[in-house]
Amino acid sequence: MGAAGAAFLFAGGYVIAKRLSALAPAGVIVAMMTYTSAIGLLPLALIDWQPVALWQIAALALGAGFATLGHYAMTRAFAAAPLAVTQPVSFLQIIWAALMGAVFFHEGIDPFVILGGAVIIGAISFNIRAEANARRVIRAADGAGTSGPAT
Repeated sequence: MGAAGAAFLFAGGYVIAKRLSALAPAGVIVAMMTYTSAIGLLPLALIDWQPVALWQIAALALGAGFATLGHYAMTRAFAAAPLAVTQPVSFLQIIWAALMGAVFFHEGIDPFVILGGAVIIGAISFNIRAEANARRVIRAADGAGTSGPAT
């Protein structure tokens, strides 16, 4: 369930953040994401809790700061543009994750990693294209039967 479950949850999180971006400021959405993630993950963290050194707390705080800034920027992008514009950049996450795993952890990039990345990219591309087509159909339907802009 690991990677597939994470992909499902990330997709759900993106959809929820996109919907909420029309209703609330980015800071509120990021705070809600932070608190719900912390509360939801706390039981899993407690199962195998380990003492944390001061340098680890500093590293975690730095990572959390960058993640918060990233989520804030992503939420602002969701409010400014459709997913068809904002999400293609997320394809790069697959490449960066594979490269970082290979460089820092000496993990091989096997065919299943490439296949999984291709499935994810294909699914995202399909969804983005379907959303863009749906928007085009809605715009065409809204303009049907009118003679142009009102004066």
